[in-house]
Amino acid sequence: MSKVFLDISMSLDGFIAGTNDTPEQPLGDGGTDIQAWLFNGEQPSDYNEFFKLSSVNKKIFDTTISNTGAMVVGRNTFDIVNGWNGSHPIQGVPIFVVTHQAPAHYLEEQTSFTFVTDGVKNAVQQAKKAAKGKDISIGTANIAQQCMKAGLLDEIHLHVSPILLGKGTRLFDHLGAGSIKLESLQVIDGATVTHLMYKLIY
Repeated sequence: MSKVFLDISMSLDGFIAGTNDTPEQPLGDGGTDIQAWLFNGEQPSDYNEFFKLSSVNKKIFDTTISNTGAMVVGRNTFDIVNGWNGSHPIQGVPIFVVTHQAPAHYLEEQTSFTFVTDGVKNAVQQAKKAAKGKDISIGTANIAQQCMKAGLLDEIHLHVSPILLGKGTRLFDHLGAGSIKLESLQVIDGATVTHLMYKLIY
C-alpha cells in the first residue's frame, strides 16, 4: 500500500529555504547550504549523476527514489524552479501540482505534470493511482502542512544540515494549535547531514 511521506532537507533551526527565493536563486539566501549533502560526495546517484553523494547518503537517497511512484508539490515551488524546465532531476516520476489555476504554458519533456485545482486531497488520490503501489513523495512545505492537517501524511523524512539559517521559509509553520505526535523510525548520521525518519500518529 502506498505511503505518503514528506522528504525534505532543512537547516537545524527548521528552515527549508532562505529569504529572497527567486527563480534565479530558488533556495534563497544561504539556502544552498541546506542541500549541500546532495553534492559534496564522490558517488553519483544511480538515478541522476547530477547528484554526487557519500556512500551513506547515496544509499538513503537512491533507496527513497526506488520506492517513489509519484510526487506532489505546490504551485509556488513549480513556478520558482520554472517547472524544472520540463524535466525534474528524478525523471520518470509523475508530478502533481496543487494550484488554484493551471498555467497557460509550461514545458513538459521528461516529466509528466498534472495540475490539480480542487485541493491537496484529490492531488494525493491521483498521485496514489499513478504510483501503482509505490510511495508518494511530498517535497514542499505548504503541501506537507496541508497534508498533516488533513491526516494524509504517513511519514516525515528529514535531512538536517548542520547550519542555523536564522530566517527564511519554515517547514512546520501553519499547523494549528494542536500537537502532532511522532514515532521515531530511524536516525542515521550521514556525511554533513543527519537523516531522521518519523511516523505520524493521528
